[in-house]
Amino acid sequence: MQTVVIVIHLMIVLALIGLVLLQRSEGGALGIGGGGGFMSNRGSGNALTRATAILAAAFFVTSLLLSVLAGMSHRPTTVIPAADGPAAPAP
Repeated sequence: MQTVVIVIHLMIVLALIGLVLLQRSEGGALGIGGGGGFMSNRGSGNALTRATAILAAAFFVTSLLLSVLAGMSHRPTTVIPAADGPAAPAP
């Protein structure tokens, strides 16, 4: 189960990276994103923003699911060994 969720999580991550790279730069901090491109329409920008939000929500859900699955398979340990019989007196 955990392996399946990890594979889905990685596919979401790759799709999220691709969507973020496809979006047009609004700030122009580097001076290279201001021109028109094949994704210059307002409607495609809204679709990319909506898809990014959906993938971000799916990323958070799979992250939480992975942490729950990891917590379920983890067994608590102790540094104090369990005593099988009566404790021996200290010398």
